[in-house]
Amino acid sequence: MITLALVDDDPMVRTGLSYILKLEQDLQVCWQAGDGAEALRLVTESPVDVMLLDIRMPGMDGLATLEALGTAPMRPRVIVLTTFNTDDYVVRALRLGADGFLLKDAEPARMVEAIRRVHAGETMLSPSVTRTLIDVATERPSALPAAQQAVARLTNREREVMVLVAQGLTNAQIASRLHLSLASVKAHLTGAFTKLGVDNRVSAAMAVRDAGL
Repeated sequence: MITLALVDDDPMVRTGLSYILKLEQDLQVCWQAGDGAEALRLVTESPVDVMLLDIRMPGMDGLATLEALGTAPMRPRVIVLTTFNTDDYVVRALRLGADGFLLKDAEPARMVEAIRRVHAGETMLSPSVTRTLIDVATERPSALPAAQQAVARLTNREREVMVLVAQGLTNAQIASRLHLSLASVKAHLTGAFTKLGVDNRVSAAMAVRDAGL
């Protein structure tokens, strides 16, 4: 059973999400909150596996909540749900440790898939968010030296894999694109994560983006 928390200032949104998620036998919504401060209090009292978090909320918004969760002892994985797909929101949320980023108009099946994948340690970005990241990287005037030095330690194959990770491809899609086995893709990911000093796909994607790849 994957335990969930819904954090959104709109009660109707929370009700709709709760209705969709309760139809899945392996998902359980444990609590709901209307802002970040309430969420931080509740997650301390009742830890959950995955938090669905809105960005724009009165009081403590989603970005401030993400930052506070970074030091939490039992930090849940976080999927940001928002109607705002701007590069500033996307990049800031991912830098603060978001594990997934979906627009609120995502299909219910995709939302459920995102929860399961994020719980399993993968990253889930909506196609439009992935496109935003690519656009931002393309427009970046210069790469960050520290990121370039980290990426320089990767092998050619690890670099190829990480570029595809940054584009939002799954392990299976990467294996198909590069004609590798899933085991080989996972091995390259493990090696790349170690060299980049990261422990998840989002952080790795951001490192690749910062390096200008």
